[in-house]
Amino acid sequence: MQMLLKSIHHVAIICSDYEKSKRFYTEVLGLEAIGEHYREERQSYKLDLAIHEHYQIELFSFPDPPERKSYPEAAV
Repeated sequence: MQMLLKSIHHVAIICSDYEKSKRFYTEVLGLEAIGEHYREERQSYKLDLAIHEHYQIELFSFPDPPERKSYPEAAV
């Protein structure tokens, strides 16, 4: 079977424990934090993590993330 996917620009991940998740992605996996923003109106952080020069993970935190297992923005 031929692979149809050629690249991915970014992946969004929602977390409930921002500090623990930030430590995991930066210290355990070694990804580079390239931007960090606190969004007061949502009580939420957004952390951009570099994977080489072409891809990134957007790590979002929410105090009580929704459990929507069938939607792309679901928390795991």
